Amino acid sequence: MKVAMYVRVSTQRQALTQTIEQQIQVLSEYSQAHEWPWQEEFIFRDDGYTGAKLRRPGLDRLRDQIRSAAFDRVIITAPDRLARNYVHQMLLVEEFERGGCQVEFVDRPMSQDPHDQLLLQIRGAVAEYERSLIAERMRRGRRQKYQAGSLLPWTHPPYGYRVDPTRPRDPAGVRLEPSEVAVLAELFTSYLEEGQSLKRVTTHLIELQIPTPSGRVRWNQATVRGMLTNPVYTGTVYLGRSRPTQARQRHSALQPIGRDRGGHTPTPLQEWGAVTQVPAIVSQEQFDQVQAKLAQNLQFASRNNTAYPYLLRALVSCGTCQLACTGRSSRGGYAYYVCNGRHLTRATRREEKCLARTIPVEQLDELVWQDVCLVLTHPQQIAEALTQAQGGQWLPQARPSRREHLRKAHVSVEQQMERLTDAYLAKVLDLDEYKRRRQELEQRLQALALQVRHLEVDVQRHDELSAMVESIEVFCQRVAQGLAEATFEQKRQVIELLVDRVVVTGNEVEIRYVIPTSKSSEQIRFCHLRLDYFDAPMPPHEDQKPER
Repeated sequence: MKVAMYVRVSTQRQALTQTIEQQIQVLSEYSQAHEWPWQEEFIFRDDGYTGAKLRRPGLDRLRDQIRSAAFDRVIITAPDRLARNYVHQMLLVEEFERGGCQVEFVDRPMSQDPHDQLLLQIRGAVAEYERSLIAERMRRGRRQKYQAGSLLPWTHPPYGYRVDPTRPRDPAGVRLEPSEVAVLAELFTSYLEEGQSLKRVTTHLIELQIPTPSGRVRWNQATVRGMLTNPVYTGTVYLGRSRPTQARQRHSALQPIGRDRGGHTPTPLQEWGAVTQVPAIVSQEQFDQVQAKLAQNLQFASRNNTAYPYLLRALVSCGTCQLACTGRSSRGGYAYYVCNGRHLTRATRREEKCLARTIPVEQLDELVWQDVCLVLTHPQQIAEALTQAQGGQWLPQARPSRREHLRKAHVSVEQQMERLTDAYLAKVLDLDEYKRRRQELEQRLQALALQVRHLEVDVQRHDELSAMVESIEVFCQRVAQGLAEATFEQKRQVIELLVDRVVVTGNEVEIRYVIPTSKSSEQIRFCHLRLDYFDAPMPPHEDQKPER
C-alpha cells in the first residue's frame, strides 16, 4: 500500500513558525500507528497557500499522481486543510476515490456511513463559514489600524524605502535607502527637463546599469511610470488607490483565455484615504509638475500617427458627440480628422454612431493657423477679453475713497457697541435686549470685514491683470516675429502652447485659446486663465454663437 500525505498552511508566517512540520509529525505518527509505509517524497505540501482556491502547486502534483493511480490512500489532518469550501472538498474527495485512492482525515476519521457523510458536509460548511468570518474580522481589524495610522498597507515597501524586518508593517520602522533615494530624486528632476519622456528616462536608467526594484538590470517604462505616479514619495501613504477587478477580456478570439489572475482599476482621488506619514523624497510641487507632464505627454503621444503631419493632432473634438477626432489618411494622399464616434467600439461606449462628417486636415489646419496668427499680431484683443473676463474691477482712483468709506463705517459700528455697553451697565437695557443688539452689530462688523477683504482681492487682481496684459503683449510681439517663416515643427510648438481645443460642429469651428500669462507659464500646457476647459467640451446652445 502506497500512502501519500498532504499538508497546507495559509500564510507564510505559519510556514515560518513550523506549523506545517507539526502536521507532518501528526501524519507520520498516525501512519506508523496503522503500520502504513510512507516516504518523504510522498509528502505533498503547500506553504502559504489559501484553502479557498484549488490552484495550489502541491495539490496539483498530488491530483496528477492520483489520476495515474500512484497511491492507495491519502491522509490529511482535517478537511479544512484539504479545502475551505465544501464544494471543493466534495470535488476532491470524489476525484481521489475515482482514482482508487481513499481519503482519510486524522483529526476527524470518516467512513462511508451516511451519518458520517452528513457530518462531513456540515463540517465543510462550518469551515467555509469560519473562513468568511475570519476574513471579515481581519478586514475590519486592518481598516481600524489603517485609520489609526498604526499599520502600513504594504506587503513590500516601495522603491526608496526600507522597513524594520521585525515589524515590517509598523510606520515607525520606515526609513530611507540613500542609494535609491538618489535615483528617485534624479528621476523626478530629469523627467521635468524639456524634451524628456518616459522612454528616454527609462533608457537612461538602463545605460547607468542601475538595478530595478526587483534587482534586475533592464527597466520597464511601466515600472518607471508607477514610481513617478506614486504619491508616497511626497511623504503620505494612501489607502484605496485602486480596487480589484476582473482581468481584461482578450483582444483577439484567436488567443488563449488563460487563467483569470484578476486586475486593478484606479480609484478617484476623492476615495483615497491618508493612512500615515513617512519621510518625503520629493516635494508636493515637484510631484504635481510631474503628473501634469505625464498627462500632457499622454495626450500628445505620437504613437503610430506619423504617416501624415497633423498640425492639430490630439486637439480636435467633435461638437456633435463631444468625442475626440483622430487623423486618418487615405491611399490617395488625402487626410481627414475623423470623429471616434463614427465607429462603434468598446472604448466609445455609445449605442449609436456619430453622424458628423469628416474634416479635411489641410483646410482646418490652415484656418486655425491663420486665426492664431491674427491673435498674435493683435494682442490688444487678448487684453480686452482678459479685462472683460475680470469684470467688476474698481478704478484705481476709486480705491482710496472706498477704503476710507469702509474704515469710517467700521469706526461707527465700534462706537455703537461702546454706547450699547454703557447703556447696559447703566441698566437702561436688560440682558436679553443687550445680547440681541450686540449680535446685530457684530454681524455688521463681519460684513464690513468681508467687504475689506474683497476690496484687497480686487486690488491684487487689478495689479495682476496689468502685469498679465503687459506680459501677453511682450509674448505676442516676440512670437509674431517668426510666423511667416515658421516650419511645421515650429507651428506645432506654437499650436500646442496657445490652443487648448478646436471644436468642430458642422460648418462651425470653435477655437479655445490658452495664453501664457508669464514667462514661466510658457512651459506649462494649461495656464490658469482657462481652467474651465479642463472639462470635456460641451455643445453650443442654439442661441449662442460659437467663438472663433
